[in-house]
Amino acid sequence: MSAVATMPLRIGTRRSALALAQAQGVATQLTALGTNPELVEVTTHGDRSAASIVELGGTGVFVTALREQLLAGDVDVAVHSLKDLPTAPAPGLVVAAVPVREDPRDVLVGRDRMTLDELPDGARVGTGAPRRIAQLRALRPDLELVAIRGNVDTRVGLVVRGELDAVVVARAGLARLGRLDDATETLDVDRMLPAPGQGALAIECRADDAAVIEMLVQLDDTTTRAVVTAERTVLATLRAGCTAPVGAYAVTSSTSGVTPELHLDAVVAAMSGDGVRLSAIGPVEAAEQLGRDLATELLAAGAADLLAGERP
Repeated sequence: MSAVATMPLRIGTRRSALALAQAQGVATQLTALGTNPELVEVTTHGDRSAASIVELGGTGVFVTALREQLLAGDVDVAVHSLKDLPTAPAPGLVVAAVPVREDPRDVLVGRDRMTLDELPDGARVGTGAPRRIAQLRALRPDLELVAIRGNVDTRVGLVVRGELDAVVVARAGLARLGRLDDATETLDVDRMLPAPGQGALAIECRADDAAVIEMLVQLDDTTTRAVVTAERTVLATLRAGCTAPVGAYAVTSSTSGVTPELHLDAVVAAMSGDGVRLSAIGPVEAAEQLGRDLATELLAAGAADLLAGERP
């Protein structure tokens, strides 16, 4: 029996209900592989601050403390929401596994089970993501968009108590918490593109921990890794942070007898409701190049000006 299987595998996770559910899901899979995992709760800068994600700077605020614990040897593995990870690699660490992801789309939780189109003029809709705000403004310029933060309970509670008419959250979060019934409407990607990597998890460990890497790679899903690589390469090439008004969604074709292709859509939106949206198709094995090429096309089509206008 390997050393990994005979000793506790310490999994670092944020303390929120969603983060704990995600980490527990990974722990369950690792238990099935013969390990003895235990969760180690870590408080991140993003968890301690009441400031908006934009005010915090966005990139890394939910992952830095976990990475510090990994590098210090206080935990062996860290489970992140992939969309929270900076696109640049972290020295000394490796994302050893990207498991099969949940549905990456956004959902609307509306009062009286109203959909986005059914909300009255001037309805108050809450979200903290510039990406969502920008795309909502393009769809419904009449809405009053309210910046919010907090966990799923907090956000949904704003609708339940009548403080807001609706909120927009990630479908994956509701699914992992067993709360999909809260969703009024799933927003299709033709209307709202998700954040790059949304719905996927990143399981990270030390780059020199060969035994843990060998265990974690068994949880890696090659298709998910390909699609999120394309999405996140768009973000990296645009030099935009994880709070930038950038959406991206990739999917592989599955036609029988035909070599799978990667279909990638991306948008750079402005808070005014303007935006540039383009798509591309390419080989699955060239996911990174596809993302890079599409981002270059977006920049040439005006995305550079849009992004410049959104920066402080």
